[in-house]
Amino acid sequence: MNCSTPWLGEQHGFLTDWITQRWVCLTGRRINPAANEWLLGTSGASTRIGPDYFTRLAATLNCECSVNPKHGGLIKNFLDLRSDDFPAEKVSPEVVRFYQATSDFEMDVWSEWCSVFRPFGWLLRFLFSYRLQQLHMPISPLETSRGITSDIIHLTERNTGAIRLVGWLRTMADSGNVIYVGLYSYCVPPEFGKQCVKVVFPLPNGHATVILRPEACADGSLKLHSDGKGFGDAGFYFVVRDENGNAWARYVRTLKECIHVYSDKGELRTNHLLNIFGFVFLRLHYRIRKRSHS
Repeated sequence: MNCSTPWLGEQHGFLTDWITQRWVCLTGRRINPAANEWLLGTSGASTRIGPDYFTRLAATLNCECSVNPKHGGLIKNFLDLRSDDFPAEKVSPEVVRFYQATSDFEMDVWSEWCSVFRPFGWLLRFLFSYRLQQLHMPISPLETSRGITSDIIHLTERNTGAIRLVGWLRTMADSGNVIYVGLYSYCVPPEFGKQCVKVVFPLPNGHATVILRPEACADGSLKLHSDGKGFGDAGFYFVVRDENGNAWARYVRTLKECIHVYSDKGELRTNHLLNIFGFVFLRLHYRIRKRSHS
């Protein structure tokens, strides 16, 4: 079901989106884009994001768009994340292989909402997710009972062939609704001072940026945490950009997540926990396995 919200024109978009953007500008901080590259990413159109986002972005950037290139990964070299706090070489080869050759894998997902927060999930879907075709999280396990698609997108420069951007598109196989349009890279948030995984979710006139601190567990598994203390640390950010190049950012201290990727009986598993105000409101459980044609 889609929310019928007033359209305010190409510049402002839909009313619900405009209100959210004003909240970011009023409660966040104005930032200098040149001095905060670690936080910034690509924005979306005011109408929708959708599964064709990467094709449209490639045309804008004069890039080639490759879907599921052989051994195409979210991370080119996992050891690039290594720091004094994160001995990347201790992460199991199976987990490293998944991040460096993600296109060789497929996955299933089960969702588990806390009953108290389930109406909130429906509200977000009603106001934003269905219309935007972005962050359309499954409310019921039945929605993904027929599986999900998982496509790695590489945007390469036409002249040099160098990879400029890496994206991940996930959709519900049955309905085609977009679970996830994200762009992956690294960054060093200034208050943390070490390499983190950076995921950008394009939104109208801006984006959400999640900065994830890596942790190597004793059993070889990997945890990614967005558990920072404030602006400039790991965590969840909303960013708004305008047509004049101005930018505002809001650090959402109350929203945190933990992604745990581990090996179990020859398959990879992932437990993805999202919490707000210290309460887990959504658990996503993934089973990851090699594609049959890989």
